[in-house]
Amino acid sequence: MTRLWRSRKVTFIVLLVAFALVAAACGGDDDTAAEETTTTTTEAPADTTTTTAAPTTTTTEAFQKAYGGEVIIADDQEPPTLNPLVPGGNNFIVAKIAQGWISGINDVDGFTLEQFPVLLTELPTIGNGGLTVNADGTMTVRYTILDEAIWADGTPVSGADFLFTYETVMNPDSQANQITYEDIIPESIVAGDKTFEYTMTAPTVQHEFIFGTVLPKHEVEGSDFVADWNDTAWVSSGPFIVDEWAPGEFVRLVRNDNYWKTDPETGQQLPYLDSVIFTFIPETESLINAFKAREVDIINPPPATETIEELQALESEGASVEVLAGPIWEHLNFQFGPGAVERNPNSCNENINMRTAVAHAINKRLIVDELLAGQVEPLDSFVTAYSPTLSQDAWAQYAFDPAAAADAYATAVTETGKTCSSVFSTTSNNDTRVKLSELFVGMFADAGIPYENQLEDSQLFFGETLDNGKWDLGEWAWVGSPGFSNLVASLDLFDPEAPPPDGSNYYRWGTEDSSVIDDATARYAALRDEANATVDTAELTALIAEGENILADQLVIIPLYSRLDPGAAWIDKVGGYKHNPTDAGDTWNMEEWYLVSG
Repeated sequence: MTRLWRSRKVTFIVLLVAFALVAAACGGDDDTAAEETTTTTTEAPADTTTTTAAPTTTTTEAFQKAYGGEVIIADDQEPPTLNPLVPGGNNFIVAKIAQGWISGINDVDGFTLEQFPVLLTELPTIGNGGLTVNADGTMTVRYTILDEAIWADGTPVSGADFLFTYETVMNPDSQANQITYEDIIPESIVAGDKTFEYTMTAPTVQHEFIFGTVLPKHEVEGSDFVADWNDTAWVSSGPFIVDEWAPGEFVRLVRNDNYWKTDPETGQQLPYLDSVIFTFIPETESLINAFKAREVDIINPPPATETIEELQALESEGASVEVLAGPIWEHLNFQFGPGAVERNPNSCNENINMRTAVAHAINKRLIVDELLAGQVEPLDSFVTAYSPTLSQDAWAQYAFDPAAAADAYATAVTETGKTCSSVFSTTSNNDTRVKLSELFVGMFADAGIPYENQLEDSQLFFGETLDNGKWDLGEWAWVGSPGFSNLVASLDLFDPEAPPPDGSNYYRWGTEDSSVIDDATARYAALRDEANATVDTAELTALIAEGENILADQLVIIPLYSRLDPGAAWIDKVGGYKHNPTDAGDTWNMEEWYLVSG
């Protein structure tokens, strides 16, 4: 799995991605992205609040939401392209804008953090007949496209559009990422007016990543997919239409009068707004000041606690600041390869009592209070960062207990015959992690565990150190998204059969050169293979739970916390806004936004 040097921004689930996990590297306090940006600070176009005649409604309920007006969203990055399938299209701001005009098979609900169907009547499963594992080891996927799903010009969204999307992605000239699509057997594809079917070479939950973007065949066919659709949008299938992109200034979306969705609460045709403006303000201070001055209505600011507290002070004036645990989760971990002893001759990571001593020595509540101002809860499982409903909270068994830590440490010393110690390494140019290392000094001292900090520049740590396993006790972050595909990918991070460079088991737990190779590592390798070979949700749920418990019982890692993910909006102006900390972003339901009367 590729580690990506980037900020809290992550690849949107409707975009084509190979995996939903990337290592969160740390260049600075906010882990500034390595993504190319050329944004310039400009003022947004004047806020217009004109109203238009409401589209025909289908409800007689008393409460009706207002039509008309404009909402302005400010972001610290500008899109390099409008096309999510070409290079640069995986930039998060591209995805946030795409929520307004592009549709795919699924999206992520900001309330439940679960996937839901968009162009389809339902997401395919074995239970509903959408997935079939065949006797020859292949897997057939079937979609039923919503009858009402149409393009903005009135053309129905059809199986022909799905087929054309597949053909475009698989054309090398398109420069699109073909991962997962390449597992489709071309001759198996069957496209109908409102159906689409294909067979993959093997069962895999990675089918969730396919057709996150669907192209309109009747408009894109015959064009130069890269040159013609970089700064020009094809016909919309979403609630809005791209009206104008002024590079360095803004992107304006306007209402799609032919949008096919209705508000589930009122039955009114969506969207409500006349337009949505995306304006680009790269400097954090300018971004916050623009929000405070009400020049912009919605922001997803950097997760610094000082910034969050500054924004929370505006809640009495009509702002809403929702701070949630985001998809980036930090964890303490042990090195099981020979590099642990190279870093620390007194490393005892192979001993479960030493790992238990460390687990009981860590005061997660203090860490969250000191680093995140108590804005989120400590993590008792990494699964929580993907799907809270599937989490077993398996690490809750290791309560903060210096006395228990001291007892476990004494047992480890006796069992290993060494003066066991811990040497902690992480990035030195990230203030949050430096402060974490300072907190560890007191925690380990209270437990009587010899401890030393050996922090490194991020380029060294995320280069030679991580790649070669040259640390004893380490700390960094991974990023994930909702969906079984992402949870299965998270299991791969600890696969005993996949050390780097071919895999992402940087911990070298259970690998050929590991200090720990036992029944637990063997079983984990087997269940990871099973998880990658099934699409049955009941089986996947059981395998994920088993994998989580093995990792917790064996203390391969210790989840600490998820990074803060704040969303701020002037809800005395904008109704229907709901912060979404997942890859979907805060624009996930922008068709339901409306101006609050009065």
